[in-house]
Amino acid sequence: MPALWIFIAVLVLAVLGFVLGRQRALAMVDGDSRHLHSLPNYYGFHVGIWALVPALLVLAVWLIVQPMLIDTSVQSMIPDTSYATDGELSLVMSDVRRVADGLDLAVERGALTVEEAATLDTGATDVRALLGNVGVAIGSDVQPEVLEAAQAYRASTATGNMARTVIVLLLALAGLGWALRRTAPNFRARNSVEKATLGLLIAAASIAILTTLGIVLSLIFNTIEFFKLYPASEFFFGTTWAPSFGGGSELGILPLFWGTFYISLIALAVAVPIGLFAAVYLSEYAGPKVRAVAKPMLEVLAGIPTIVYGLFALVTVGPMLVNVFGNEGALGLGWMSGGTAVMTAGLVMGIMLIPFVSSLSDDIINSVPQAMRDGSLGLGATKSETLKQVVLPAALPGIVGAVLLAASRAIGETMIVVMGAGAAARLSLNPFEAMTTVTAKIVSQLTGDADFASPEALVAFALGMTLFVITLGLNIFALYIVRKYREQYE
Repeated sequence: MPALWIFIAVLVLAVLGFVLGRQRALAMVDGDSRHLHSLPNYYGFHVGIWALVPALLVLAVWLIVQPMLIDTSVQSMIPDTSYATDGELSLVMSDVRRVADGLDLAVERGALTVEEAATLDTGATDVRALLGNVGVAIGSDVQPEVLEAAQAYRASTATGNMARTVIVLLLALAGLGWALRRTAPNFRARNSVEKATLGLLIAAASIAILTTLGIVLSLIFNTIEFFKLYPASEFFFGTTWAPSFGGGSELGILPLFWGTFYISLIALAVAVPIGLFAAVYLSEYAGPKVRAVAKPMLEVLAGIPTIVYGLFALVTVGPMLVNVFGNEGALGLGWMSGGTAVMTAGLVMGIMLIPFVSSLSDDIINSVPQAMRDGSLGLGATKSETLKQVVLPAALPGIVGAVLLAASRAIGETMIVVMGAGAAARLSLNPFEAMTTVTAKIVSQLTGDADFASPEALVAFALGMTLFVITLGLNIFALYIVRKYREQYE
């Protein structure tokens, strides 16, 4: 049974347990809930939780562990002569999984029987053609050892799925029955439900923390592996980025870091003035009606997907800049030869960051105590003088924090850069040339069937770790400034 169906079945049992638990509690006191320790719903929730939570925990663990165990078992069937590196073994296992999926699909569509799928032989059948007929593309002929491993993978998966279905459903039924037996008028169902709810909340918080820890550790371990294969001095101080999976790569981060910094600088030069002026107008000068319309319209920009901004840069902004600064442009300057350039990505990214800066700055300016404004106006200052000499200086730490948070957002942007800035890694001051960033190269290095034992693939983790440290530092600094500001006025 598929995992989704199992989940639905367990959910139905939990709902059934809620109804049975509530009815049982009321039946034991002849319908008078005053004789129950807890409200009737708590007895129902108690049974439903015991039917749902243990079964779903086992299902989640099973879904994680089963593929790992099956992969380990099937890998032992692949001869050592079929691969030279761990990366090649990973590619072979990908073929094994594709062939196994293709056999399942062939059985479902009637092209093979279950027995034929288990005993299929490459010597008698063109397996590649057979799988192609059912819509599974295989890049090369299926080797006998791959087909044998796929058949074992398919059989192990079927056995594991059957065991998973039986065990999870039995566990849900056992939890339902055990919780029903505990139902009694003096049973503290409310306390039990509240403890279970607290445990679920702690588990949810722990999952978020452990996920973050797992991401960081994966970056650290793979970065360490990269620096075992490639010198750290050449990575951090090299001025050439020229990866080559055939060997002889030059993986200097400085051109990528310069492109990231240059595009982010242009984006902030666009977003900070416009966003700050918009925040000042909305918080200090706009009336309630104007603010009620203008602020939501401005924040609509934050809801646009970045891929749409990338298309806007590629289709609209880039050609527009070429028409102005290109060889045949309105100014005839010849500065820009193509639509992909630092200026293209920077302008569009700046537009994307405007609501980020304006919303944060607006909230910070509004949090300045009204008494400070009233005191300044009472001393004879005009509204503009009050804004310049009282409100903005008081809000400056928070505004700086908003700008730093916007900078960290700009540094981590990918789609706008990929579609608007180009892919050239170079050190140049010309904003009308194509450049690239760290995030864009992380995408390109991990695209396709990369050999994760090579420095050309592992460099993506080193790039990600470097970017993570930079953005983490900016975020910590920004949060420190914002927190210090809040402590001053709260």
